[in-house]
Amino acid sequence: MSETSPLPQSGPPALPLTMNLQYTKDLSFEVPSGAEIFATLRANPQISVNIDVQANRLQQDQNVFEVILSIKADATEPAAEGTSAAAASSGRTVFIVELAYAAIVTLGDTPETMFEPLLLVEVPRLIFPYARNIVSEVTRDGGFPPVVLQPIDFVALWQAKRAQAAGGIGETAGNA
Repeated sequence: MSETSPLPQSGPPALPLTMNLQYTKDLSFEVPSGAEIFATLRANPQISVNIDVQANRLQQDQNVFEVILSIKADATEPAAEGTSAAAASSGRTVFIVELAYAAIVTLGDTPETMFEPLLLVEVPRLIFPYARNIVSEVTRDGGFPPVVLQPIDFVALWQAKRAQAAGGIGETAGNA
């Protein structure tokens, strides 16, 4: 039994990053209409969600980064039946949630070409469940049904952001 064959790996290779810290950088929850909304709201609000990811190097000479996952959820009062489309778009704001959830990460021995996908795809994928829980809890604690965010395709989000940064090439092609 002197074979030197490598042992099979028990799982996928480890990511070349270290999650140093996660924290709530900023959190805001507001109900602009106050108590009146609880008395007059007759149906579940319509919720729109916007998500953004940003990464910033903390020290020029080290591969330590802050990655910020920003989530904004706006809930508006649905239009009453029988109202026009113009009136439907002017529903009252029920609540607004804004969360900036951040992570401090160190990238290991990684080529710089891998920095962007690691920072803008993998790190948000790892911290999203925590941010999702905060949004759910704060809306529930605010007196509303919890907002449970669906899983996010961070690869598609990253690709869309890259296309937009490249001067909207996809948008101009659509108008040609």
